[in-house]
Amino acid sequence: MTELVEYIAKALVDHPENVVVNQIEGEQSVILELKVDPEDMGKVIGKQGRIAKAIRTVVKAAAAKEGKRVVVEII
Repeated sequence: MTELVEYIAKALVDHPENVVVNQIEGEQSVILELKVDPEDMGKVIGKQGRIAKAIRTVVKAAAAKEGKRVVVEII
């Protein structure tokens, strides 16, 4: 899951070297924290959050295959 979020984020931003994904294991779910360069924040979120929503949808579908619940936070 971490690799998927990192791959998508690096494809979107101007500074791919500053993309960091942290995975936090919870009791019932996994939280993925996506950190990007402040200049690239708008590219990852998109207009009205469309790109962020699309990233969450793709990750949610991949997690459902594995029977997990994943939350993506953009920091």
